[in-house]
Amino acid sequence: MFISSAFAQAAPAAASTQDSLLSMLPIVLMFVVLYFIMIRPQMKKQKEHKAMVEALAKGDEVVTAGGMLGKVSKIGDNFIGVELAEGVEVQLQRQAVVQVLPKGTIK
Repeated sequence: MFISSAFAQAAPAAASTQDSLLSMLPIVLMFVVLYFIMIRPQMKKQKEHKAMVEALAKGDEVVTAGGMLGKVSKIGDNFIGVELAEGVEVQLQRQAVVQVLPKGTIK
């Protein structure tokens, strides 16, 4: 008497799949933006650093990751010798070189 009968309603199948695709669109767009803003520039920077490290030559003036300035005196496969001052030479990994300075910067 007081309770009415409940009838089940079928949802349209095509609308639900389209709604789920539209709900995923912001997430996909976020990953695309993340790729172009963060990942791609970082990969480009890594390639440039690798090319700079491979092009090191004896006599280049460099800045190390620790902030030391010196002149490359020895070149090896994985390590380089950097002369910091007259008679003071340290061995560093090639990857520790951050920047190659123009000739004549260090006096």
